[in-house]
Amino acid sequence: MKIMSNEMLVAAYRDALNNGDDKTWIETLRSEVKKRGLSPKNEK
Repeated sequence: MKIMSNEMLVAAYRDALNNGDDKTWIETLRSEVKKRGLSPKNEK
């Protein structure tokens, strides 16, 4: 899933957490964040 830049991926992950989006979407984003070695900083 190398469609988004790192910044866009982290922003999408944060937005999904804050908005309470679908859990499978959050898990997909979380796995991609971890795969790229990024840290979103505000995980719940």
